[in-house]
Amino acid sequence: MDGFFDAATTFSDFLWGGTWGDQRILPVGIITIALLGTGLYFMIMLGFRPLKRLFPATAELFGSGRKGTGEGEITPWNALSTALSGQVGTGNLAGVATAIALGGPGAIFWMWVTAIFGMAAAFAESSLAVRYREKHPDGHFHGGPMYYIKNGLGKGWGWLAILFCLGTLLSAVVTGG
Repeated sequence: MDGFFDAATTFSDFLWGGTWGDQRILPVGIITIALLGTGLYFMIMLGFRPLKRLFPATAELFGSGRKGTGEGEITPWNALSTALSGQVGTGNLAGVATAIALGGPGAIFWMWVTAIFGMAAAFAESSLAVRYREKHPDGHFHGGPMYYIKNGLGKGWGWLAILFCLGTLLSAVVTGG
């Protein structure tokens, strides 16, 4: 059993740290490259819209626009709070504290830089969820990754939506989320 754990640790170190055994193979881990690369790709493909729309969105959030008083409507503040509750969790809070403790105050700068690319990925994910959601006969909408995989990629990709759903379920059970 120790051989399995040693192999899993070696593979994990390669994915997250770019090392294989005692050898440094990459300056950073593959996961870091993939996440930042994906965020950069979305930022460019979206025409830097997450940055361009940041201040107008903030003005709308605190402005005298929509009040969300109709049936089934919510205020912009409630929508933001709901969206943030799905994005920010214990890992984010503990991760910031750990980064500052291990990396010093300069870690804050790098967290902001990476957050810009993460914002583009979250923007793309939200846009896909709204674009490919399904309206049920009772008027309620259902959406999310399973729906935009199934509806956005086409009928032949339903298996991936199911796999994503099962992976999310497994992750929630294992991590207690």
